[in-house]
Amino acid sequence: MPDLTWLAWALLGLAALIVGLSKTAVPGAGTVAVAIFAAVLPAKQSTGTLLLLLIVADLFAITMYRRQANWRALLRLAPAVVVGVLLGVGFLAIADDAWVKRTIAVILLAVIVITLVRRRISAPVADAGPHRVAAVTYGTLGGFTTMVANAAGPVMSMYFLAARFPVKEFLGTAAWFFAIVNVFKVPFSIGLGIITGPGLVLDAVLLPMVIAGALLGRWIAGRLPQRVFERLVIGFTIVGAVYLLVG
Repeated sequence: MPDLTWLAWALLGLAALIVGLSKTAVPGAGTVAVAIFAAVLPAKQSTGTLLLLLIVADLFAITMYRRQANWRALLRLAPAVVVGVLLGVGFLAIADDAWVKRTIAVILLAVIVITLVRRRISAPVADAGPHRVAAVTYGTLGGFTTMVANAAGPVMSMYFLAARFPVKEFLGTAAWFFAIVNVFKVPFSIGLGIITGPGLVLDAVLLPMVIAGALLGRWIAGRLPQRVFERLVIGFTIVGAVYLLVG
């Protein structure tokens, strides 16, 4: 069992709850969980430990929203995501923790700015002429950020928001996207040594909180107006990115 203080356990429990909540209700909140894990555990170890909890939460999200996925959008993203993951593997192998955190934060903030500007001056991504360029850009960034810090939630949330997906379609598409990508990352994470024995023990202890968060999120999602949903996604994304930048 990892030797942690009661405060550290409390923070990790809260983060696990947020993991489940982010998968079934408010995707942007996942960045807060990333930040908590990175603050309590060594940054690279936190990535491997959090990955397995995310996969469990992905299973709940798929069960709840499996029929709402936009597979056309997922297939459009797939090649760029694979490239991004492989770039992330290389980056994670050579970069230190501080460099990783700040790089991800800068990317997240840039994506927020670009998406908000795009929503004001152009048509939705799904209907716009350059949607393939958007898919390549967001897909590569999403693959890179999910590999190095499990922080692709905000990146892909910005893409799905720009595509103007309704809440349920947004959540269903995101559920399948992250389920597939997170499983794809497991062999690389094992090879990099960021999935460890103590991390597996920690995951077993925190698993009930992930399940509770997923069920709570399902209840919230059915009562969340589209406008409030979008503002929460953007708000949590900004909070998490700023924390990674200055933390």
